[in-house]
Amino acid sequence: MKRPELCIVVLNWNGAGDTIACLHSLSGELSPSCMVLVVDNGSTDDSLSRIRAAFPDTELLSLPLNLGYAGGNNAGFRRVMELQAEFVLFLNNDTLVERGFSAPLIHALRSDPSAGIAVPKIFYHARPHSLWYAGGVVRLSTGLIRHTGIRKADAPEFNRPGVTGYATGCCFAMRCRDFERVGGFDEHFGMYAEDVDLSLRVRALGLTVRYEPASVVWHKVSASLSGTPFKKLAKKSAASLHLFIKHRAWGGVLLFLLLLPFRLAVSSASALLERGSARSTRIKSGHEG
Repeated sequence: MKRPELCIVVLNWNGAGDTIACLHSLSGELSPSCMVLVVDNGSTDDSLSRIRAAFPDTELLSLPLNLGYAGGNNAGFRRVMELQAEFVLFLNNDTLVERGFSAPLIHALRSDPSAGIAVPKIFYHARPHSLWYAGGVVRLSTGLIRHTGIRKADAPEFNRPGVTGYATGCCFAMRCRDFERVGGFDEHFGMYAEDVDLSLRVRALGLTVRYEPASVVWHKVSASLSGTPFKKLAKKSAASLHLFIKHRAWGGVLLFLLLLPFRLAVSSASALLERGSARSTRIKSGHEG
């Protein structure tokens, strides 16, 4: 096998339908210099057989246990290092990508030695013109972590590439040597905030996080916790506290705890609105009732 320049890692756990759809969207990326690695994170359903049947030529790494987002992707990265790829791109399985989406991310890393992470513009899959991520703001001292542009309609202000606070784990690219140097994902997080933590550690090396809106992805959002918005909120809150404590942001811990009831109320309302909007979109598209 020829050494790939880029390896796209797609993590699957009991989500063959989403993973297969994601792989179909990635078909335009494949070339001798770009390969896809599917990491099955200890699925307990028929994911392995379905993915192999649909994409027999795609490399599939099967893990015996569910290692979580961080552990599963770290295991995938170890295989990427065996393949001697120059770049790694982590991509959620509940996404669809625009053809050529990887090129702007790799170009950003190639053209700017100070760029440690490159991250795309991401839309809601259920509302294809509504933004989910157009950069990230993180202020540990005040406990603030949020996506730029979330739930807003796309606009020229979101088409400007530049440095941002953190990359979302939904999709981002790095040089393999930088991901290895920073120590990969912190597996103590399990799910949520591991992407913010990684970004902060990359920034601590003197590197930047680059937002590249020429790269476009659509995200189905929390497919792994489908139907359980409150479970998601609880996990996100616990992960945020772990992040603040790890980085000794004591002011952030205090403010986060004080504002937690308000955050939970707002986030719960937003989650319910998003679920209602997604259901309405499916009905209008003829996918329900």
